[in-house]
Amino acid sequence: MKHGKKPTREQKMMLKEAGLVPENWLVIKNMEDHIEVVSKKSLSDATKKPKIRKIIK
Repeated sequence: MKHGKKPTREQKMMLKEAGLVPENWLVIKNMEDHIEVVSKKSLSDATKKPKIRKIIK
């Protein structure tokens, strides 16, 4: 899996609109129609599969 990056201001607004806290999520894909984010908390737990969400722009 790729390393996540901190969300930009525009991406933070999209995360807030989706009901997520931007400080808890990292962007792994930034496509034209959606972004994919992964939870920081799920990355720290090596025994579980990371929680990934797709947010439509």
